[in-house]
Parts: sequence; C-alpha cells; structure tokens
Amino acid sequence: MNNDIIKGKWKQASGSLKARWGKLTDDDLQEIDGKLEKFQGKMQEKYGMAKDEAKKEFDKSHS
Repeated sequence: MNNDIIKGKWKQASGSLKARWGKLTDDDLQEIDGKLEKFQGKMQEKYGMAKDEAKKEFDKSHS
C-alpha cells in the first residue's frame, strides 16, 4: 500500500489497531504515525511478532 494513502488513513486505522492490540499506547501510535517499519518494531517489542507477520497485520488494518 502507498505510504501517502496509509498516512491519510492513519487516524482511522489507529483506533482499530489500539482496540485489537491493547498493548499499543497512544504514544506508540503517535510514534508509528502510519509508518510500516515503526509498526513492525513496536509489534516485535510488545508482542514478539516477526516482521512479516506484523506487515500482514498492518496491511489488514488499512484495507
């Protein structure tokens, strides 16, 4: 997905991400700011998730 599209939908997506992934704080979501690499890092840190798995989850939240 295009980064511009992701950023445009970030506010919408961040609410659903927070609901689904309760360990993500508002500060985490603000830091991620629609960036895949930062999301992957937070998911690895908080959930022990692999990068490819985190990318799939990120893509789901934006579809």
